Amino acid sequence: MNLFASPVFAQARIELKRPESQVKIQDVGQLISALVGTLLIISALLAFFFLILGGIQWITSGGDKAGMEAARNKITHAIVGLIIVGAAWAIMILVQNFLGVQIIGGTLEFPKPFE
Repeated sequence: MNLFASPVFAQARIELKRPESQVKIQDVGQLISALVGTLLIISALLAFFFLILGGIQWITSGGDKAGMEAARNKITHAIVGLIIVGAAWAIMILVQNFLGVQIIGGTLEFPKPFE
């Protein structure tokens, strides 16, 4: 009589286990180290972007005194920003070398799905 009967999978008891956390941050210092390095890179890129934007604004000002002054201020502020970022990076490298702690360059291992 069971020639056409097939098992009903909807009635099977399936247990799904919650995967263990795969975030591997050993300490808060490692997280801060990665964040500091990332923020330095982002701030340097932003300063460089504003430097280029100021140059484009200078070129397109067409001899207008107010436009040239605004572009000059933007370029000056971008250069000051790059100097500040470079000085912050140099100070952190000096502290890193003298104290033997790792401030810049921490690595984080992010979880991979379904591993």
